[in-house]
Amino acid sequence: MLDFSNILSEHGQTILYFFTIPFFAVVIFAEMLFSYFGNKQLYRGKDVAMNVFLAVINFGLDLLMKAFAMFVMFFFFNHRVFDFDFNIWYFIACFVVTDFAYFVHHYVDHHSRVFWAVHITHHNSEYFNITTGFRSPVLQPLYRYLFFAPLAFVGFNPWHIMVMYSLGQIYGALVHTQTVKKLGFLEYFMVTPSHHRVHHACNIKYLDRNMGMVFIVWDKIFGTFEPEDPKTPVKYGIYPKMPDNGPVTTIFYEWRKIWKDMKQPNLKLADRINYLFNSPGWRHDGTGKTVRNFQKEYWARKRNGIKKKVA
Repeated sequence: MLDFSNILSEHGQTILYFFTIPFFAVVIFAEMLFSYFGNKQLYRGKDVAMNVFLAVINFGLDLLMKAFAMFVMFFFFNHRVFDFDFNIWYFIACFVVTDFAYFVHHYVDHHSRVFWAVHITHHNSEYFNITTGFRSPVLQPLYRYLFFAPLAFVGFNPWHIMVMYSLGQIYGALVHTQTVKKLGFLEYFMVTPSHHRVHHACNIKYLDRNMGMVFIVWDKIFGTFEPEDPKTPVKYGIYPKMPDNGPVTTIFYEWRKIWKDMKQPNLKLADRINYLFNSPGWRHDGTGKTVRNFQKEYWARKRNGIKKKVA
């Protein structure tokens, strides 16, 4: 029998992953069968292999970084502001604030180029299926814990934080699917497959939207929510496309572009720093376009089109 106390210990993540592997194997196989017999073309062998490859590298780096990451988080926990009783409300609160911390983390991933260079590996596939949920940003373990350290400083035990994060990840992997449409009232407060399809789209309308992993309420509060529109079918992947789908290009595509931008001659130090940390698309000479610029133009065209029709 599964000991709940062990799940909340330092072995919690390992236990959760161990028990969910068979579950995901069955779900993925079922979706593959649905795709094959329904001629949906949701899967491609090379793409699945890349998803597995990235997941394995990420998992290995996660193991290497675990001791240091937990050292940092426990440093903050040992200087915590509050002491909480470990009751049901504590664990519910831990789950909710961990999901919010992930939202912040995810928002930064999309709005700061150096973080986007890591996160882009999760988006650069043109396929969208449950295995896409395991297409990990391989370098993320190098810094992910920094976004959860403030929760430890508040008073949440780091092991509990990481277990709650893992629970959220399990749910988050399941919303990477095209086989589930709308989910009724859950659409109001949970991240659903429909919401997450929008997140993985490269359509201008959908860019940098629906950042949540479990709760969509964060996006609704902070203005990053966008519902899936039947009139705007989702296109998956990134734009512009990568020159090839090899493992080196997949992982280092954006890093190469950053290096090319930063080594331009006669750049100020501030410009080089901006090429690292400013929004993707920013350029020092003003010729670049960020997602905000593209979307501003997109909605302006929409408004002008409506005015012309009315006239």
